[in-house]
Amino acid sequence: MNQANLVYKPECEHFRGYMPCMPHKEFGVHCSQCEHFLPKEKHLLVIKLGAAGDVIRTTALLRRIRKQYPDLLVWWLTYSPEIVPAIVDKVLPFSLESEIVLRETEFDVLINLDKDLQACALAKGIKAKSKFGFTLKNGRPAPANQLAEHKFLTGLFDDVNKANTKSYLEEIFEIAGWEFSGEEYILDCDRSVPWDIPSGGKKIIGLNTGCGDRWVSRMWSDGNWIELIKRLQKVGYFPMLLGGKQEHAKNSQFAQSTNSFYTGYFSLKEFISLVDKCSLVVSAVTMGMHIAIGLKKPLVLMNNIFNPNEFELYGRGEIVQPAKQCKCFFSPKCKNEEYCCMDHLSPDSIFDAIERSLEIKEEET
Repeated sequence: MNQANLVYKPECEHFRGYMPCMPHKEFGVHCSQCEHFLPKEKHLLVIKLGAAGDVIRTTALLRRIRKQYPDLLVWWLTYSPEIVPAIVDKVLPFSLESEIVLRETEFDVLINLDKDLQACALAKGIKAKSKFGFTLKNGRPAPANQLAEHKFLTGLFDDVNKANTKSYLEEIFEIAGWEFSGEEYILDCDRSVPWDIPSGGKKIIGLNTGCGDRWVSRMWSDGNWIELIKRLQKVGYFPMLLGGKQEHAKNSQFAQSTNSFYTGYFSLKEFISLVDKCSLVVSAVTMGMHIAIGLKKPLVLMNNIFNPNEFELYGRGEIVQPAKQCKCFFSPKCKNEEYCCMDHLSPDSIFDAIERSLEIKEEET
């Protein structure tokens, strides 16, 4: 073949440069006669590093990005590349290699939603015609423009955060110059993963029992979980215990003492597909909560230390809070010497919320 007659089109969405593109590998076509040519020369970068749950809920922004910028290649920088949906053109893990590439790429739009120093430093140093969100000024995080001012202030002062009536999604849409209109999360789910769940046709109630090592102020007692499990079993539901490696010992003990179903802990991909089998999920504020929302499952959310206005459940489920006021706002550990508010979040209140949420789901279907 005469290479002098070959042409390539780096402006194509499929072009990689360091390897053959997908149409060439699948169909053997060359650029000069390829019917899969999709011109996309401009780029948009989203910086949302972590945590994984925050990455999941930020995916709602992609629906507006695709609508507003249909001709831009969308890149995403994150600590959790495995959770970013496939509609993103290039997913980059946070690394030196990614930083080298980003600093030598000119973007049309950059949206940085993290106030971490490293995220703000990158947002400042990367070339982009328009920048939204947060940047670095004199070595400190700062709003890139007026649109990010509200979200910036709610992160600085607890009283401002408590008074905030906007959800996280309203805030990040506002940062990008848009109004949130109920856009859903985008969460890829592999439904081919085989599961043997002996529910016998009963409604599966997923019980996500953990809250991580850091935010132990959100922890519900073992006794309350066991009481809820027994109540669910008594009326004919099928409780299924959910969690990761940290919750394995606890979930194993719950399963043994209540004869409830627990099948172990899994990779993130498998965990998502397992949650997809649930009729409803009960969870504290965790990644599992965001997975349930992303899968459009009714959610009973146990919340104590966060502003409840922050969460968007899309009309599916309820937020249930302790009967006694939490005095440890946004604190990883309980600081109240009088009482622990989570001891005043009763299994009855969670059970009643489950019943109401499932009833609403049945009425809608």
